[in-house]
Amino acid sequence: MARGWESKLVADQMEAAGASPAREDSRYEVSPAVRERQTRLRWLRLSHARTSEQLKRATNATHRQMLERAIRALESEMEDLV
Repeated sequence: MARGWESKLVADQMEAAGASPAREDSRYEVSPAVRERQTRLRWLRLSHARTSEQLKRATNATHRQMLERAIRALESEMEDLV
């Protein structure tokens, strides 16, 4: 019985979050180009974080150099988008 109420509560919370005023207001709509840029920037940031973590654990000098070049390339691309 409790599981049913919990599911209903979660569903109500998700519905309330989906009906936020920002989504209903056309001032907050973004163009497809802006949305694509934001998505690309988010992807680059995630890749940068993952590559940085790999660099922290890397022990092979050649591998470290490759990761450092990848990080510089990601940072350069992020700067172009900002």
